[in-house]
Amino acid sequence: MNLTELTSRLPEGSVLTAREDLLPYAFDGTAALKQMPAAVVFPRNAEDVAAVLRFADEQNAPVVTRGSGTGLSGGSVPVKNGIVLCTLRMDKVLEVDTRNLAMMVEPGVLTKVIDEEAAKHGLFYPPDPSSMKVSTIGGNVANNSGGLRGLKYGVTRDYVMGLEAVIPDGEIVWLGSKCVKDVAGYNLRDLFIGSEGTLGVITRILLKLVPRPKAKRTLLATYSDIERAAETVSAVIEAKIIPCTMEFLDRMTIRCVEDFAHVGLPTDCEALLFMETDGHPAVVEEEAAAMAEIARKYGAKEVTLAADEAQALQLATARRSAFAALARIKPTTILEDATVPRSELARMVRFCEETGKKHGLQLASFGHMGDGNLHPTFLTNEKDTEEMHRVEQAMSEIFDFAISLGGTITGEHGVGLAKRDFLPRQFDPGSYALLSKVKASLDPKGLLNPGKIFPVQG
Repeated sequence: MNLTELTSRLPEGSVLTAREDLLPYAFDGTAALKQMPAAVVFPRNAEDVAAVLRFADEQNAPVVTRGSGTGLSGGSVPVKNGIVLCTLRMDKVLEVDTRNLAMMVEPGVLTKVIDEEAAKHGLFYPPDPSSMKVSTIGGNVANNSGGLRGLKYGVTRDYVMGLEAVIPDGEIVWLGSKCVKDVAGYNLRDLFIGSEGTLGVITRILLKLVPRPKAKRTLLATYSDIERAAETVSAVIEAKIIPCTMEFLDRMTIRCVEDFAHVGLPTDCEALLFMETDGHPAVVEEEAAAMAEIARKYGAKEVTLAADEAQALQLATARRSAFAALARIKPTTILEDATVPRSELARMVRFCEETGKKHGLQLASFGHMGDGNLHPTFLTNEKDTEEMHRVEQAMSEIFDFAISLGGTITGEHGVGLAKRDFLPRQFDPGSYALLSKVKASLDPKGLLNPGKIFPVQG
């Protein structure tokens, strides 16, 4: 690959090639995966991205798109001797359209910044992955990220009205519009959402905003066993209450979070539910009281209502710190996201616990109990080959069990490199082949994020 030629096609300072400069881009947030690229490119706009992809097409050079590198499936781990296309310099909020409740942004804008900009206009961008302070919207769209508010508000896909992308031959395309209703042609916009950088590079995103909730109440319920917590979730939904957040932490996660955040979480329980309701003040008060009553009815040891917004924020911040808190225990933290129907969550949590014990592993569980998205988290050491083999066996069993319950191998992290080999277990042969045909149609040379989702062909 002619890196001098690549550098000549872009503005000065856009390309890194020195080994010491490339090291921070050799990995993402996924444990035990690392690969050195040949170059890292920082485009400023869609035209720069198009120039890189045309160069890659000429040189048959692989390209991996990257934002902040917070992904947990190996989706932005470089390909050996390939190009990393980092969108962090494309970080502008281009428009806030209050008449159409929409916002146009570049892919490098941080997720939290989007909601902060919306809040200035009394509006709300609901998707809130735990990494929202550092993850970029481009990565969120590429992986169809979820978050704590997914139960009530949905995931990233539900807020993308349109997007601009550069496809592998360097052509720039726009998909979608500001129209609430738009069924002209195939829905190619949704094809790119969750495509993990394998079909094109997203360069602009049109997001839907909603009115900001006027009130919010936060509750904490503790339980002596996981089943009672799961029963509470089902009962709350059955009562036709849809909380904006309904999070679960097991005993190990509670203790690690409390040691890390010091917010006064009770450490003498087996499970904890963190619940939030938002909306009109009168409805919020009514729903909070109803959820507290349901939690007590289904065996909660204690139910606490946050006294004010500061305490509610403190509790929410503690929940978002679960991954960081667990990561302090062992050198390597492997966080997965098997997802099952809500009705099967208690069985899934128990299976994870038993599987960890069966293989002699430290395993903690937490996640979005309201939407069945569980995060079994292995605390291990990637340098211990024998233990890592046991982790792989346990993960395989957990994914198989999730699929058997009508679940999925990933609810929000994506397939990437880490779960690529598990994907055929979830799809029948015809469906899996159809996925491959879409990839081959849009990227016939297989240059965009090769090896992610599918094995490299040929």
